[in-house]
Amino acid sequence: MKKLAVIAIGGNSLIKSKNQQTVQDQYEACRETCVHIAGMVAQGYNIIITHGNGPQVGFILRRSEIACRELHEVPLDYCGADSQGAIGYMIQRALGNEFGKRGIAKSVATVVTQVLVDKDDPAFQKPSKPIGSFITKEEADKKVREEGWTVKEDAGRGWRRVVPSPLPQEVLEESAIKTLSEQDFVVVGVGGGGIPVIRDENGELQGVEAVIDKDFASSLLAGSLKADLFLISTAVEKVSLNYNTSQQVDLDSLTLEEAKKYYAEGHFAAGSMGPKIKAIIEFLEKGGELALITCPEKIAEALQGKTGTRITRA
Repeated sequence: MKKLAVIAIGGNSLIKSKNQQTVQDQYEACRETCVHIAGMVAQGYNIIITHGNGPQVGFILRRSEIACRELHEVPLDYCGADSQGAIGYMIQRALGNEFGKRGIAKSVATVVTQVLVDKDDPAFQKPSKPIGSFITKEEADKKVREEGWTVKEDAGRGWRRVVPSPLPQEVLEESAIKTLSEQDFVVVGVGGGGIPVIRDENGELQGVEAVIDKDFASSLLAGSLKADLFLISTAVEKVSLNYNTSQQVDLDSLTLEEAKKYYAEGHFAAGSMGPKIKAIIEFLEKGGELALITCPEKIAEALQGKTGTRITRA
């Protein structure tokens, strides 16, 4: 039996710098990551790829804002769907081309994925996730009055809209992802944490203006499918304590209990490593055995135990 790995790659990983943001730049970054993922396939892994989409949704929203006098604006849930398709296409093409070079007879499929959230999740009362472009105080006040936005000043750079970030409850296309994976497809799913939907009083699905953390949704999927490995590909080679200080300590390995202890002590920032560690804690608590955190170019070495941070249940 092949081992199943769920690999979560960040949307920010497709943006190498402020000068490398075009679609072509993003594809090239995606292609580089897919070289390392293809290496895992060559080692015999079944792969499910999840990804972030924060910058890409921001670009879609900005285009929508600029064009609003000519065209209708795009609701946030549709922005999520658009980015799932576009990033999925990048991964399909890049990974398919790499398979061709290596002589690997394997196909890649993207599943546009809805993720159910609880309409009574407390996050809906406390929007916290910044999205879209920076605007002036006057523009922000107008959006609050006319469109009911929640806005927040962002570190002196301007005002931004903030939306809820509810916890994922169920990956609605899980059975499709599972079936494709069992048929030897590499599957791209749960893009951007999934399109957040709720069930209304009639039991029908409705999209909501919210953002789901992709690491939490990826953890939910990995746990439900009983993945052998949950791998988070990010900007750093290893997890660190006292990150970016003179007391920084890089970690080769952690147990579940150690991860919970360090998380509770506040070693992992809420906007960066915190959600990743919490997502891995949840995966391991639900029966997962092994998680890895490393950067894309170190995936092969991390699988061999030479680098990265390995987090195990015991």
